[in-house]
Amino acid sequence: MFATLSDRLTSTFKNLRTKGRLSEADIDATVREIRRALLDADVAVPVVRSFTGAVRERALSAEVSGALNPAQQVVKIVNEELVAILGGQNRPLAMAKRPPTVILLAGLQGAGKTTLAGKLALHLKNEGHTP
Repeated sequence: MFATLSDRLTSTFKNLRTKGRLSEADIDATVREIRRALLDADVAVPVVRSFTGAVRERALSAEVSGALNPAQQVVKIVNEELVAILGGQNRPLAMAKRPPTVILLAGLQGAGKTTLAGKLALHLKNEGHTP
Protein backbone atom coordinates (compact mmCIF):
# COMPACT_ATOMS: atom_id res chain seq x y z
CA MET A 1 0.00 0.00 0.00
CA PHE A 2 2.72 2.49 0.95
CA ALA A 3 4.75 1.59 -2.14
CA THR A 4 1.81 2.33 -4.44
CA LEU A 5 1.05 5.54 -2.60
CA SER A 6 4.70 6.56 -2.79
CA ASP A 7 4.82 5.88 -6.53
CA ARG A 8 1.68 7.93 -7.14
CA LEU A 9 2.95 10.86 -5.08
CA THR A 10 6.35 10.73 -6.79
CA SER A 11 4.78 10.93 -10.24
CA THR A 12 2.59 13.82 -9.08
CA PHE A 13 5.60 15.76 -7.81
CA LYS A 14 7.60 15.00 -10.94
CA ASN A 15 5.05 17.02 -12.91
CA LEU A 16 5.52 19.95 -10.52
CA ARG A 17 9.29 20.05 -10.86
CA THR A 18 9.11 21.05 -14.53
CA LYS A 19 7.39 24.34 -13.69
CA GLY A 20 9.22 27.46 -12.62
CA ARG A 21 6.23 29.15 -11.01
CA LEU A 22 3.14 27.45 -9.70
CA SER A 23 -0.31 28.77 -10.49
CA GLU A 24 -3.42 28.05 -8.49
CA ALA A 25 -4.48 25.59 -11.20
CA ASP A 26 -1.18 23.69 -10.80
CA ILE A 27 -1.71 23.44 -7.05
CA ASP A 28 -5.34 22.34 -7.51
CA ALA A 29 -4.26 19.62 -9.96
CA THR A 30 -1.58 18.43 -7.54
CA VAL A 31 -4.02 18.36 -4.61
CA ARG A 32 -6.51 16.45 -6.78
CA GLU A 33 -3.88 13.81 -7.60
CA ILE A 34 -2.88 13.54 -3.95
CA ARG A 35 -6.55 13.09 -3.03
CA ARG A 36 -6.95 10.31 -5.61
CA ALA A 37 -3.77 8.57 -4.44
CA LEU A 38 -4.88 8.65 -0.80
CA LEU A 39 -8.38 7.41 -1.62
CA ASP A 40 -6.93 4.59 -3.73
CA ALA A 41 -4.81 3.64 -0.69
CA ASP A 42 -8.03 3.30 1.38
CA VAL A 43 -7.45 6.34 3.56
CA ALA A 44 -10.64 7.55 5.26
CA VAL A 45 -12.48 10.32 3.40
CA PRO A 46 -12.54 12.81 6.33
CA VAL A 47 -8.79 12.36 6.79
CA VAL A 48 -8.22 12.94 3.07
CA ARG A 49 -10.37 16.07 3.12
CA SER A 50 -8.58 17.60 6.09
CA PHE A 51 -5.15 16.62 4.73
CA THR A 52 -5.73 18.01 1.23
CA GLY A 53 -7.34 21.14 2.68
CA ALA A 54 -4.29 21.81 4.84
CA VAL A 55 -1.89 21.13 1.95
CA ARG A 56 -3.84 23.39 -0.43
CA GLU A 57 -4.04 26.20 2.14
CA ARG A 58 -0.31 26.08 2.86
CA ALA A 59 0.60 25.69 -0.83
CA LEU A 60 -1.34 28.83 -1.75
CA SER A 61 0.29 30.83 1.05
CA ALA A 62 3.27 33.15 0.82
CA GLU A 63 5.74 30.45 1.90
CA VAL A 64 5.47 28.82 -1.55
CA SER A 65 5.16 31.92 -3.70
CA GLY A 66 8.31 33.43 -2.20
CA ALA A 67 10.36 30.23 -2.37
CA LEU A 68 13.23 29.76 -4.82
CA ASN A 69 11.82 26.43 -5.98
CA PRO A 70 8.07 26.26 -5.40
CA ALA A 71 7.82 22.57 -6.36
CA GLN A 72 10.28 21.58 -3.63
CA GLN A 73 8.37 23.73 -1.18
CA VAL A 74 5.12 21.89 -2.01
CA VAL A 75 6.88 18.54 -1.52
CA LYS A 76 8.11 19.79 1.87
CA ILE A 77 4.58 20.86 2.83
CA VAL A 78 3.13 17.45 1.89
CA ASN A 79 5.90 15.71 3.87
CA GLU A 80 5.26 17.83 6.96
CA GLU A 81 1.50 17.27 6.76
CA LEU A 82 1.96 13.50 6.33
CA VAL A 83 4.25 13.38 9.38
CA ALA A 84 1.71 15.40 11.38
CA ILE A 85 -1.23 13.20 10.36
CA LEU A 86 0.67 9.97 11.12
CA GLY A 87 1.44 11.05 14.67
CA GLY A 88 4.38 13.40 14.34
CA GLN A 89 6.51 11.88 17.05
CA ASN A 90 8.20 8.64 17.98
CA ARG A 91 7.15 6.64 20.98
CA PRO A 92 9.47 4.13 22.61
CA LEU A 93 8.52 0.47 22.54
CA ALA A 94 6.82 -0.57 25.78
CA MET A 95 8.70 -3.56 27.10
CA ALA A 96 7.06 -5.98 29.56
CA LYS A 97 8.25 -5.85 33.15
CA ARG A 98 8.71 -9.62 33.07
CA PRO A 99 9.86 -11.19 29.81
CA PRO A 100 8.77 -12.08 27.24
CA THR A 101 7.45 -8.95 25.53
CA VAL A 102 4.93 -9.97 22.88
CA ILE A 103 4.66 -7.83 19.75
CA LEU A 104 1.85 -8.51 17.29
CA LEU A 105 2.39 -7.66 13.62
CA ALA A 106 -0.73 -7.69 11.48
CA GLY A 107 -1.18 -6.78 7.84
CA LEU A 108 -2.05 -7.98 4.39
CA GLN A 109 -0.04 -10.55 2.51
CA GLY A 110 3.03 -8.89 1.05
CA ALA A 111 2.80 -5.84 3.30
CA GLY A 112 6.27 -6.39 4.85
CA LYS A 113 5.55 -8.00 8.22
CA THR A 114 8.47 -10.44 8.00
CA THR A 115 10.87 -7.69 6.94
CA LEU A 116 9.66 -5.48 9.79
CA ALA A 117 10.08 -8.38 12.25
CA GLY A 118 13.70 -8.84 11.15
CA LYS A 119 14.46 -5.13 11.41
CA LEU A 120 12.75 -4.94 14.78
CA ALA A 121 14.76 -7.93 16.05
CA LEU A 122 18.02 -6.29 14.93
CA HIS A 123 17.02 -3.02 16.59
CA LEU A 124 16.16 -4.78 19.86
CA LYS A 125 19.40 -6.79 19.72
CA ASN A 126 21.38 -3.55 19.32
CA GLU A 127 19.61 -2.20 22.41
CA GLY A 128 20.76 -5.20 24.46
CA HIS A 129 17.60 -7.30 24.40
CA THR A 130 17.47 -10.93 23.29
CA PRO A 131 14.79 -11.28 20.61
